[in-house]
Amino acid sequence: MTWEIYFVFALLIFAIVSFIWERISADLTAITVFGVLIFVSMISKSEELPNLESMLGVFGNSAPLTIAAMFIVSGALERTGAIDLITSYLRRMVKLPYRSFIFIMVIGVAGVSAFINNTPVVIVLMPVVLTLSREMGIASSKLLIPLSYASIFGGTCTLLGTSTNLLASGILVDSGHEPIGMFELAAVGLPILAFGSLYLVLFGNKLLPHRETLTSILSDEERKEFMTEAFVRLGSELKGQTALESGMLKGRGIRLLEIVRHGVAVKGDPKRTKLEIGDRLVLACRPSGVAEANSIKGIALHGEISAGLETIAMDEGAIVEGVVGPHATILGKTLGEINFRQRFRMVVVAVHRKGHNQRDRLDSLRLQPGDTLLMMGSTKAINSLSTSEEIILLDRPRLPARSVRAKMPIAIAVTTTIVTLATLNLVPIVAAVTLGVAILMLTGCVKPKDAYASVEWSILMIIFGMLALGQAMDSTGASLMIAENMIGLVQSFAPEHLQNVLMLAFVYIITSTFTEFLSNNAAVALMVPIALGIAATLGIDPRPFVVGACIAASASFATPIGYQTNTYVYGVGGYRFFDFTKVGLPLNIICFIVTVAVVPRFWSF
Repeated sequence: MTWEIYFVFALLIFAIVSFIWERISADLTAITVFGVLIFVSMISKSEELPNLESMLGVFGNSAPLTIAAMFIVSGALERTGAIDLITSYLRRMVKLPYRSFIFIMVIGVAGVSAFINNTPVVIVLMPVVLTLSREMGIASSKLLIPLSYASIFGGTCTLLGTSTNLLASGILVDSGHEPIGMFELAAVGLPILAFGSLYLVLFGNKLLPHRETLTSILSDEERKEFMTEAFVRLGSELKGQTALESGMLKGRGIRLLEIVRHGVAVKGDPKRTKLEIGDRLVLACRPSGVAEANSIKGIALHGEISAGLETIAMDEGAIVEGVVGPHATILGKTLGEINFRQRFRMVVVAVHRKGHNQRDRLDSLRLQPGDTLLMMGSTKAINSLSTSEEIILLDRPRLPARSVRAKMPIAIAVTTTIVTLATLNLVPIVAAVTLGVAILMLTGCVKPKDAYASVEWSILMIIFGMLALGQAMDSTGASLMIAENMIGLVQSFAPEHLQNVLMLAFVYIITSTFTEFLSNNAAVALMVPIALGIAATLGIDPRPFVVGACIAASASFATPIGYQTNTYVYGVGGYRFFDFTKVGLPLNIICFIVTVAVVPRFWSF
């Protein structure tokens, strides 16, 4: 092997380890790989590594532009309320038995997700599903995993269903092959939808766990608390003491949530922070503690200065759950850095992340997409937060403004036109979606600022970085080496008439494994070039292998980190990691069997 191949394999191992380790974000890993490739190529002047012009050519690939445009189309459909059409459809089914409801929900969500990016579909429907679960008298954990899985089923049915399909199609075109057709994948996607739906209907209720939401960590008394503010008086004996030292919290049914000093929340544990004159204390008082709060020496209740105590009983929406949105500007920042209390007029009581509830040292916790926050605040503050793109409240669906909702027919018409043009192959799909985005912005269905915010830029960075790595693997011969070793392994034990099918199974398993622990787009960007190399070595059509890789990259059920929709319901439903393995691993096996059985019948080798 040449040093270039060793170098590319080292980059590949670094990327895989970094994706799994999660010490740095996946997009930063991809950017690092891209940067190192360019630097080494320029310094070494190697003819085997792609040159600067070739690597910059990944930005000319039509797939990322198409994916970005479809993010904007999905954002317009979300903002105009088009996705909400399924809400009324589900509400009418709430009196049905569990199995009947699951079947109807899965089919409906899959139908929408076949043409719209999965993430906004799940985010819009999560509050609806939580409400319906309460009306049905069942735990929300019985519905949220099926909601995520349904969106994944839909993504396997069309070219627009998921970004991985568009990416694979773009790589095919760049390699001189025909693009994937709009409904070409439906030949395998529809059987997966049918068998997946049947599995969830028959076994879902038994396998899905009964998990409580984040609110359940509160005691009964905590759920009936009042919240008020108090000021440390001039000349108060509390000056220089902590709340614990002063005894103000001892046995009084009072909790100190936050200390606000000079308009800014003080970092650290408020109970151990020395008080100063003029400090504003945010207190949570149980009913028995309200009168006690009036008798604390050295403080003046805010309610005595203004309108009185601010009641935040549960029926007034005082304690709410919200999930950090995928486009939030607060991502990667701590509660202290964004001054959460002052910005949103809410206090974070706990955070649920990756199966764990955290109530301590919240100020130093950096927010991530899918984090579920348990918050306390006034009804006015909660109503204000309900229109925010930063945090999606889970106790109520977001309602688009009437002026934007009136443009729903335009958004639906544009999406239908894009699908029609791509289906009839009148123009390349990148041309159809680009024109569609222009129309959506010109007609006011989505503002340019909101359109750009709809794009998952981190996903695009992963795609660019992995495309560059795939290009380097191809030019150095690393992809061909992997392909030849895979072929040699299969030929060593399989009879000749089964070798192509077993190779398809091999490609599927590797892609599926990458997807569960890395990223679905990274898996496709790495495996499709290898699939092309396998087909070229065997002298057969690569399409069956590429289709298998597409399905494997979408069918991510066994972990909460393989697919973004799984990550969101993971926190909201209070699931544990192995809840997904228990329910999703059999689905992975079902999808594998269906794909290996169906693909050779529709795509000949």
